[in-house]
Amino acid sequence: MTDNRSPWLIALGGMLALAVAVGLGRFIYTPILPNMIADLGLSKTQAGWIASANYVGYLVGALAASSPRLRGSRRLWMISGLLLGATTTALVGLVSDLAAFIIIRFIGGVASAFAFVYSSTLVVDQLLKMNQGGLSAVHFGGVGLGITLSALIVSGAVIIGIDWRGQWIAGGLVSLFAALLVCLLVPEQSQSGAVSGAGKKKPGLIALIAAYGLFGFGYIITATFLMTIVRETGGVHKLEPVIWLVVGLTGIPSVAAWMWVGRRVGVLRAFSIACIAEVIGVCASVLWSSPVALLMSGILLGGTFIALTALGLVGGRAFTTGDPRQVVGLMTASFGFGQIVGPTYAGTLYDMTGSFIPASMTAVVALIVSSVVVLYISNRNF
Repeated sequence: MTDNRSPWLIALGGMLALAVAVGLGRFIYTPILPNMIADLGLSKTQAGWIASANYVGYLVGALAASSPRLRGSRRLWMISGLLLGATTTALVGLVSDLAAFIIIRFIGGVASAFAFVYSSTLVVDQLLKMNQGGLSAVHFGGVGLGITLSALIVSGAVIIGIDWRGQWIAGGLVSLFAALLVCLLVPEQSQSGAVSGAGKKKPGLIALIAAYGLFGFGYIITATFLMTIVRETGGVHKLEPVIWLVVGLTGIPSVAAWMWVGRRVGVLRAFSIACIAEVIGVCASVLWSSPVALLMSGILLGGTFIALTALGLVGGRAFTTGDPRQVVGLMTASFGFGQIVGPTYAGTLYDMTGSFIPASMTAVVALIVSSVVVLYISNRNF
């Protein structure tokens, strides 16, 4: 089919897709979590279970979405994932049982993975065919946009007295509206010249996939519990909405900024450097209990993890001559596995030790190993 839609409109549609699938669908949990803990008396372990359930769903969804046996319209799968994700986000506000939270967040994770994998392949492929690959940074900036929206939704709700239930429902309604806009902005992909089949995989891909999983573990502990850390740090409570807003705002331009670095030093080297920057942010969140340190943590978290997600996927696509969906799905699955382990590990350790420091330092080690492995792959010129 022929579609003369502007590449900017397609990129904007992709941006909104990731805002719904990841920025809101996954990360609105972070600013709402302290309020849920206070109202429901959740332990940190239980909070970790709820987060990990979402990432188990994300892993299952990524594996399913990357299967060559899965047929049908990429656009239809993307939109279905967005609508289901918006629905499950709202549903969290209608239940109180731990088991219900876990089931709903698991389904939301599946939806998030489908929307992410299919929007990332559909939108980026269309932009590349239009010789506008640089606009993929707009698409990936949607995660930062979604986080920004989550900060505004939650802080606005708190100001007018809406509790955590209403915050989930508001997030779902905003997600639904954005998903409908995606339907208007992102067209179906022409099948002419489509790449099919597994193609050849270059050496180093398995190591890159493993490093991507370590990055998933390394960032998710801070991304899940940063607002809880802020809530429990004396004298910083009022900065709670500001710090999460900073995460979102720095996330929006981060992909473009790190892609610029990637064009100069190489995508994989940029990934390695960004991992080390994130190490500093993770350390700042738990080792230096001050407003400046927590703001720094928010800046470095938002300014790196979304870009790292994009850099890893861009690097991974270069390691195959086949259908990029398969590599994107496998890397997303590895990433998802790291996310599953992180929150439960951190929550359990907190309940044992009363501190997020042990888990965060494990995350630091994972990020450093990921950085070293990716730098090695880059230097070997696989």
